[in-house]
Parts: sequence; structure tokens; C-alpha cells
Amino acid sequence: MAKSVQYWIEATYRQNTPRIAQDETPAEALRKSMKDLSLRWTKRFDEMASKMAGYFAQSVERRTAASLKRIMKDGGWTVEFKMTPAMRDVLDATVNANVSLIKSIPEQYLSQVEGIVMRGVQTGRDLGQVSKDLQERLGITKRRAALISQDQNAKATAAMTRARYVELGLDEAVWAHSGGGREPRPSHLKAGREKTRYKISEGWLDPDVGEHIQPGELIHCRCVGRPLIKGFS
Repeated sequence: MAKSVQYWIEATYRQNTPRIAQDETPAEALRKSMKDLSLRWTKRFDEMASKMAGYFAQSVERRTAASLKRIMKDGGWTVEFKMTPAMRDVLDATVNANVSLIKSIPEQYLSQVEGIVMRGVQTGRDLGQVSKDLQERLGITKRRAALISQDQNAKATAAMTRARYVELGLDEAVWAHSGGGREPRPSHLKAGREKTRYKISEGWLDPDVGEHIQPGELIHCRCVGRPLIKGFS
């Protein structure tokens, strides 16, 4: 998408460079180019979003089930997970959330690119500066997409893990801090160090946010919950 946008914007800009240099405003040609690009790429993302979100949700479900099987096996249990109504609800919610987020990436990017291009025309900027601004915007968009994917992976894993624990009749878990973040949350670090117990159905009351949360639910959180299995934990 970014390569296509860069190519067509630069091509349209070159065609209108003399007018831009004379302080005229060939905004209509660039606006039309942006409209065509937006329609084309929004349609592609719309077609791809539900398939990608479905694949993502199913992948997280399989990975979560495999991880829980190992945990339960270590505790002396052998379980086979089935697609229950509760898990289906979590999967559907995960898919819907990710469809919206995937669609938001081109919507935000294309809107901001149009702003860059229009400001470039209004201020008479040369193509080099506009191209540089587009590259900077691409970097911001890539970082946002990476943050979304990491955050959604953690949230989906937390939600599916919780649903499976509840189905198995597990009541409590111990908060385990991951230690993977550059700036760990003090409350999470303390909870992990003190092996804080919490009700799986409710979550742990994080004093810093003032509400109950699940491991991995907050952005950048990589903590996990280790279930307490009676007779083994």
C-alpha cells in the first residue's frame, strides 16, 4: 500500500510541479489521486481483514490450548479441549476487534498522507520534502501496526487462557511477571515477586489502575497467570 501511494503521489506531483512552483494549487489532481488510492486500498484491506483476523484468532487458540495441555500434564491431568460456547464467544470477539483494528491502519495512514500532500501543495514544497514526509509517516504507521499486533496477541491469549481455566474449574492463579519489558510496571513486578494469588474469574486488582485485570490485558504487559491445581500446586 505504501509503495503504491508513494509511486502515484510522486507521479502526480511531478506532473504538476511547474504549477506548484508558480504558487498555483493543482490540488484537484492530487485529491483525485488520493481518492482513487484510498478506494483501492480500503477495499483490499476490507477483503483481507476478516480472513486475517480469523486466522490470527484460530492460531492463538491452538497455541493457548497446546500451552495449557503442557501445564495440565505437568500437574498430572490429561485434558482434551473442545470448542465450547464460551470459547466461541471469545474467538468471535477477538475476530471482531482485530477486523476493526486492521481496517484502521489504512484509514489512518491514507488520511494522514492526504494531509501531507495537501499541505505540500499549499506551501509549495518540492517533491523531495513531500517524499521525506511520506517515509516518516510510513515509519509511524509500521510502528503502530507492530504495537497493535503485539497488544492484540497478548489480549487474545489472556482472554482465551482465562476462558479455558474457568471451563476446567480452576479458581485461582498466581501472577507471574515476565521480566521481558524495558519498563516493567512496578505493581506487576511486585505481584510477580510476591507470587500474588488472584481469582481467575475476577482477575487481579491492580492498585495502579484501580481495577481488576488479567495477565497480558494491559498494553505492553507480558505477564502470565499460573493456575493453582489442587493437590499439585
